[in-house]
Amino acid sequence: MEKTYFEQREIDTIEKLRMVKKDLPVVCNEFFIGIEHTTSPLTRLGYALDLRIFFDYLTKEIDYFVGKNVLTLSYEDFEHIESFHIEMFLDYLTYYKIDNKEYKNTIKTKSRKLSSLKSFFKFCYDKDRIKKDPASKVKSPKIHEKPIIRFDNEEVSEFLDTVESGKGLTGHAQAFHNRTKERDIAIMTLFLGTGIRISELVGLDVDDIDFDKKAFKVTRKGGNQTILYFNDEVLDALLKYMDVRALNPALDDEPALFCSLKNKRIDVRSVQILVKKYSNLSTPLKHITPHKLRTTFGTSLYQNTKDIYVVAEVLGHKDVNTTKRHYAAISENIKKEAIEHVNLRDHNKDE
Repeated sequence: MEKTYFEQREIDTIEKLRMVKKDLPVVCNEFFIGIEHTTSPLTRLGYALDLRIFFDYLTKEIDYFVGKNVLTLSYEDFEHIESFHIEMFLDYLTYYKIDNKEYKNTIKTKSRKLSSLKSFFKFCYDKDRIKKDPASKVKSPKIHEKPIIRFDNEEVSEFLDTVESGKGLTGHAQAFHNRTKERDIAIMTLFLGTGIRISELVGLDVDDIDFDKKAFKVTRKGGNQTILYFNDEVLDALLKYMDVRALNPALDDEPALFCSLKNKRIDVRSVQILVKKYSNLSTPLKHITPHKLRTTFGTSLYQNTKDIYVVAEVLGHKDVNTTKRHYAAISENIKKEAIEHVNLRDHNKDE
């Protein structure tokens, strides 16, 4: 039986994780086995990649570890890791080179890598493998919240009009647009009309869509599946795309809903490029990504429902506080508007 997109992605992630683990101290295997049933393969891969950078740093920059073989580092060696080594590592992450390739990290990325180290050393400490947890006293970098970028209603219309018309594209790009515009408008309308994640979108199969009920099955983070619904505008865009898709016999046996010009499932990177291409034409002053389209939908849903729990459910946020952080500013506006309707005295009352 052919594997689904998400099944194959999980297999690919596990295989990559096994390759990265080969560059880590052998004792790290206990950590990955210990967290296997409480984390996703993608989360474990992130931990492994972060730990690989950290141990590479130790053996290059910290005197005790310089010259040591990363693979043979032991729990006894970990006792020589101090909190300030981790703080120095965070500073190192600002800019570094590995195999002549340059890397830079933002405060947010540094914070995530520190979180990986905290999880690892806490596990080692809780299992009595080390006598102290060197990461426990390291404070996470303060992340300054950036303004949330999204389309306003007028910009949504301009964006979709651009996707539909291809206005502003060069002659060469226009030729490609003529072959993909129904697909592209279906993708962008689905983003803006349902707020799904990019990974959820590229993973959609034709069989996941119920056109009669205007519903589709989506695989969320962690592999959980849920049913989402769409409106007539999304239905119209999908049906027009399906009519064009049906004219391509090469796609008769392809389960993927959205495909590239190579007649294979479209990938995440290609969708990101599409969003960037069209948004640069319609709203060049805003840096729009697929996630910004998701945020635009969430904003619209919240403004119409005034219910943060509905927004959290539809967007697939496990913690409603995540939703609140994203839409706090909107909440403030709603509260300000609401207070205007509170009348303490009836000024129209006759004297």
